[in-house]
Amino acid sequence: MRLQAFSRSSYDGALLGRLGTGFCCGNRVRVSAQGQAVRPQHFVRGVVCTLLGGTLWGFSGACAQFLLAGGYGLSPLFITSVRMLGAGLLFLAYMLAAKRGMLKAMFSDRPTMLRIAVFGVAGLFANQITYTVVIGYTNAGTATVLQCTGIAFVMVFTCFFARKLPKAKELAGLVLAVAATVLIATHGDLSTLAIPLPGLIWGIANGLACAFYIMYPKRMLERWGAVAVTGLGMLVGGAAATLLAQPWAVQVSLDGGGAAALVAIVVLGTFAAFTLYLQGVADIGPVKASLLGAIEPVSATVFSWAWLGTQFPLIDCIGFALMIAMVFLVTTSKGDSGAGGAVDGRIASRERTDHGR
Repeated sequence: MRLQAFSRSSYDGALLGRLGTGFCCGNRVRVSAQGQAVRPQHFVRGVVCTLLGGTLWGFSGACAQFLLAGGYGLSPLFITSVRMLGAGLLFLAYMLAAKRGMLKAMFSDRPTMLRIAVFGVAGLFANQITYTVVIGYTNAGTATVLQCTGIAFVMVFTCFFARKLPKAKELAGLVLAVAATVLIATHGDLSTLAIPLPGLIWGIANGLACAFYIMYPKRMLERWGAVAVTGLGMLVGGAAATLLAQPWAVQVSLDGGGAAALVAIVVLGTFAAFTLYLQGVADIGPVKASLLGAIEPVSATVFSWAWLGTQFPLIDCIGFALMIAMVFLVTTSKGDSGAGGAVDGRIASRERTDHGR
C-alpha cells in the first residue's frame, strides 16, 4: 500500500506524488509547478522507478491477502505492526547513515515530534490498519481501489476549507468515485451488497484516513522532507501498533512462504516501494508520477487474481476502471479555482523542500 505512498498510500501515492522535490543517492531534482522535471534525460528511469514502486505497493497488498487467508493465524493488527515497525527501523537506519544532523534536529524539536506522533498514529497507522482490515474482508484489489476514494475526500476537503467550488473535472471525478464505489459494493443491484458490509465501512474509513494522512503533514513536509517525516511517522505508528498487537503474546505458525510474504511487505512493499517512487517523482515530476502511480490498484488486482486465484467479475473491473479514471481527472485538474488550484499550490510549495539536508 502506498506510503504510499501517498503508500502507497498506496494514498500511500497521492502524498508522494505531490512532493515536488525528489531524493535518491543524495541528488536533488526540482520540478516546475506543472510537474515537469528539469532533467529530461532521466525520464525513462523515472517512469521505470514509478511503475516499479506502484507495482510493489500493489504486491504488498496481495502479500497481506495471502497471509490473512493462509491459515497463519495472523491478524490485520499483527501484520500492520510488523510492517510499520520494520519499515520504520529501515528508514531510521537510512537517516542515521545519511541524515544524522536532520534526525537530531527533529528529535530536539518538541512541536515537530508531537506532530510526528499525531501523523504516525492518526495518519499512517490508521491508514495502514484500515487498509489491511479491508483486505481481510474482501481482497487486495478491491481494498486498494476503495482506498483511492481518499483522493476524492482530499478534493472535497480542499474545496471546503479553501471555500472554492470544484471544477468540472473534479466534479466528474467525484461522480466517478461514487459510481465506482457503488458498483464494487453492489454489482449494480442496489438491493444487496456484493461485499461484506464491514468491508465497505472499513473501506470508507480507509479513504478518510488516507485523506488525513495526505493533508495533515504539509508543513512538516515543507520543512523536513518526505523521507524524514514518513520514516519517523512509520516508526512511531509502528511502535503504537506493536503495543496494541503485542506480537510477543501471539502464537503464529509461519512456514517459508508466510515468512517470505511478511518480509516482502516490509522490505519490498514499503521501504523499496517508497524509495523507488520518490526517485520517480524526482525524475519525471509529481503529476506524471501520480498518474503512473495508478498502477497500484491494477497491480494489486493482477497479483490477487494470478497468484491467489481471486475472481473479479466484469462489473468489478468496470468499477476499478472508473476509480482509476477518477484519479486521472482529479490529478490532472489545473487552474486557480477548485481543488486543482490548491493542489498546484501544494506542488509549488514542495519545490522548496530540500531532501538533501
